[in-house]
Amino acid sequence: MLRNDLRNIAIIAHVDHGKTTLVDEMLKQGGAFRENQAVQDRVMDNNAIERERGITILAKNTSVHYKDVKINIIDTPGHADFGGEVERVLKMVDGVLLLVDAFEGPMPQTRFVLQKALELGHKIIVVVNKVDRPDARPLEVVDEVLELLLDLDATEEQIESPVIFCSGRQGTASLAPDDAGSDLVPLFETILSHIDAPEYVEGPTKVLVSSIDYNDYVGRIAIGRIERGQLRQNQEVAVVDYHNPDVSYKAKIVSMYQFEGLQRVPVAQATGGDIVAFSGIAGINIGNTVCDTSAVEAVSFVKISEPTVEMVFSVNDSPFAGREGKFVTSRQIRDRLMRELLRDVSLRVEETDSADAFRVLGRGEMHLSILVENMRREGYELQVGPPRVLYKTIDGVKCEPIEELVIDIPEDALGSVMEKMGSRKAEMTHMTPQGSRVRLEFLIPSRGLFGYRSEFLTDTRGEGIMNTIFHGYEPYKGDIARRNTGSLIAFETGEAVTYGLYNAQERGTLFITPGTPVYAGMVVGYSPKSQDLDVNVCKKKHVTNMRASGSDEALRLTPPTVLSLDASLEFLSDDELLEVTPKNLRIRKRELDRAQRLRAASKNK
Repeated sequence: MLRNDLRNIAIIAHVDHGKTTLVDEMLKQGGAFRENQAVQDRVMDNNAIERERGITILAKNTSVHYKDVKINIIDTPGHADFGGEVERVLKMVDGVLLLVDAFEGPMPQTRFVLQKALELGHKIIVVVNKVDRPDARPLEVVDEVLELLLDLDATEEQIESPVIFCSGRQGTASLAPDDAGSDLVPLFETILSHIDAPEYVEGPTKVLVSSIDYNDYVGRIAIGRIERGQLRQNQEVAVVDYHNPDVSYKAKIVSMYQFEGLQRVPVAQATGGDIVAFSGIAGINIGNTVCDTSAVEAVSFVKISEPTVEMVFSVNDSPFAGREGKFVTSRQIRDRLMRELLRDVSLRVEETDSADAFRVLGRGEMHLSILVENMRREGYELQVGPPRVLYKTIDGVKCEPIEELVIDIPEDALGSVMEKMGSRKAEMTHMTPQGSRVRLEFLIPSRGLFGYRSEFLTDTRGEGIMNTIFHGYEPYKGDIARRNTGSLIAFETGEAVTYGLYNAQERGTLFITPGTPVYAGMVVGYSPKSQDLDVNVCKKKHVTNMRASGSDEALRLTPPTVLSLDASLEFLSDDELLEVTPKNLRIRKRELDRAQRLRAASKNK
C-alpha cells in the first residue's frame, strides 16, 4: 500500500549553494510559522558554529504540509568533511532535491552526494538555485548536470529528472529560467508528482536507525524511518545490528515523536513510511534495526567512507594547565570523545600507549577542528597535535589519500597558485576560463593541502574559492615541505611587554599583544626564515639616569596576526602542539626546554 499523504525527501548540494535558505522558504510557505512570527535566516542552522561559519554541519529533520500531504525534509551538510551525515540519512528518504548554484554549476560535493543517491535508486529533482544572480547561467548549468548524470551511469528515468529554477532567497520557483515565479508552488507540485509516496508494508515492526541525538534527560534519541508495520509508545522491541545479526537484545520504546516544522511532536503511534524519533533504548547506535520481538531481522546499512586524517588529542600539560578549563582530565576528555562517536559515524577514536592521549580519526581537517571547537566551547581544556594523513599499504605499495581540488580564481592569481600547486605535488586535470576568472581542477595529496588555505587567500587577495572532495588512494607522491617559515619562541615565562615585543617584531610577525602571559617554549610568532628563533618578549628596558635625543620616543608595534583555530592547526609543524582552552589558543613546542630542543635537533642532523 502507498502512503499518498506522505513524501520523504532530502536536500543535497555542494557547500554554500543555498540548501538551508531554500528550506527556510519552504517552511514559511508550508505553514510552519505564524504570519506575524519573527524568523531568523537559516533557521535550520541552530548550532552556534553553523551560524558563525555559514555552513551546515549536522543533518536536520523538519516537515511542511502542502495539499494535505506531509513532506518530511532532511537538510544535509554540503561540506565534504561531513559527507558521512549525508550517506546515512539518504536511507530515510525516497527522493532528493539536487540543488545546484546557477553560476557555479556542479561542484565536487555535488558529484559525491548525487552518486550516493543514484546508488540507492532515488528519484531526483534538479533545482537550479540563485537564478536571480546577475551572472547566472541556468541553461548551461542544466547541461552540466545532465553530463554529470550520464557520467555517473544514471538510469534513463533519473536522466529525465524534472528541472526547477529557483531563488531560495526570494522564495520563488518556476519551470522556465526566464520566468521569475511568485512562490514555491511549482516546487511543491513537482515533489508530489515526481517523488514516490512511501510504501506501507503490513507486518511486524521494523525501523532502521539512521541518526542519533542525545539529551541529558532522556539519553539517546534514535531517529529512523519505519520500514514495515507500526511503532507504538511503550512497545516491547528487539534491537539488532546488521553486522552482527545473530545477537539482539530486548528494550522498550518510552517516548516517541514526529517532526512538525521545527518542533518534535509526541505521538502514541506511527506507521510505515513515517520518520520518527524515539527514546528509551540505552545502547542504541546508528545502523541498528528496531524490530518486533517475534521477527528479529536486520536492515542493511550503507557503508560509511573511511577516515583519511588523524590528530592526537591529549591532556594539557603546559605550565598554564588547568587555569581556564572546566574539564581537564583524561577521563573527561575520553568520555566526551566516546559521546561524539554516538552521533558521528565518520569518526574513530583509538587509545594510544599513553593513558593521557587519544588518536582521533576523521574525514578531514575541518571535521576534526569542528570537534575541537565544540569541546572548547563546552569547557574542555586539551592539547592537539598537527593533523596527519592516514597511509594504506595496497598490494605492498605505500599509498596516501588524494583529494579532488577545484579552485576558482581571478586570472592574475594564476601564476602564484600554479607555483604552489607544483610544490605540493598536485596534478592539473582541467582548466576552464570563465570570463575574468579561471576554474582549475587538480588531484592533490591530502597532506599537500595542510596549511595551504591561508596562503591561498593571500595569493588571491581573498577572491579565490577552493573546494575539495576525497578522490581515492594512490601511491605515495614523495616528500612535501610542510612549512617554510620558522617559529618565534618565547625565551622565558612572564608577561609580554611593549619593549620586548618591539625588539621581537624585527625578527618576524607576532601573534600576541602586550600583557599576554607567556611561558618558555610557547610560540609567539613566526619568522620568514626556515629556522626557529628564541625571542625575549618579556624583556624590559633598563632605566638609567642618562637621556639621549630620540631614545624615549614612543615604541610603535605592528598589529599582531591573530590566528583562528583552523589557522592554528594549519600553522603547526611536527614538533609543535596546540593548547586549546575555553579562553585561549596557544601554540607551543612539544619540548618546552630550549636545551633539550637543541640537543634533539643536533641528534636529528
